[in-house]
Amino acid sequence: MPARCLFLPPLDWAARGVARLPQPALLALGRMLSWLLWPLLASRRRIARINVGLCFPQADAATQRRLCRDSITNTVIGALELMRAWFAPKRTLAGLAQIEGLEHLREALARGQGVLLMCGHFTHTELAVRLLSEALGREVRVVVRRHNNPCLEAWFDRARAAVYGPTIGKKDVRALLRNLMDGQPVVYSADQNFTYQNAFVPFFGVPAATLTATPDLVQRGRAVLLPFWYRREADGRYRIRIEPTWPGWPSGDPVRDAARYMAELETVVRECPEQYLWAHRRFKTRPPGEAPVY
Repeated sequence: MPARCLFLPPLDWAARGVARLPQPALLALGRMLSWLLWPLLASRRRIARINVGLCFPQADAATQRRLCRDSITNTVIGALELMRAWFAPKRTLAGLAQIEGLEHLREALARGQGVLLMCGHFTHTELAVRLLSEALGREVRVVVRRHNNPCLEAWFDRARAAVYGPTIGKKDVRALLRNLMDGQPVVYSADQNFTYQNAFVPFFGVPAATLTATPDLVQRGRAVLLPFWYRREADGRYRIRIEPTWPGWPSGDPVRDAARYMAELETVVRECPEQYLWAHRRFKTRPPGEAPVY
């Protein structure tokens, strides 16, 4: 192992230990770590504060501060949930999820169709995917952003491949289409800031640069789109639901379809706003003439 990667064995050991914690202990550890790491997360807290201010302008200052604080806490908990997604044995996951609408996914796969499971950037996305794959009894592919650190990327990819199968790079359209045409279920989110094939559509009333290519990907992959939503309930269990394709989607107008996705996502985010990844610079690209917000 290269010298620069010597930190990986203890990190791997710690991650596997975290993955086996009882759910109340994992959540308590996440809350404690968020308190300890609070000073180191200043830049993320700043981004979350700006996003919350833009998206919830009607909320008073105390409500906005509380949402920012809870969002950062959930982001730290999400890092531990990532470890559970990658390394937890099946017995640790038993009873953690309530899944609704699994029949929509099974029916599409039984027809031999690939499925684009459309979701958003919530803090526990990969754990929801792992719980879904356990219920489905087969791997569910994930589209990921590659890490710049080669040691971490090798560790991430090996861990993900063990539970989801080969991962798909964010910009690897060929691999995405190949998986869809092969009849695979693929989890996909397009709620990042996109600088290509994009349109500015409302997200909480704020123009957000959003990918318009999703209908084309579904068509070229001979696939079906199914909304895939999830949240952590107050008791620590996860509620996962798969919905039928939105009525009238695709409409033939990529901009209208992107706006529909953002509207549907916004509705879900409002159910549990503290579990959305507000620390992402969602509004980095602005419409012509508008000043930067970050």
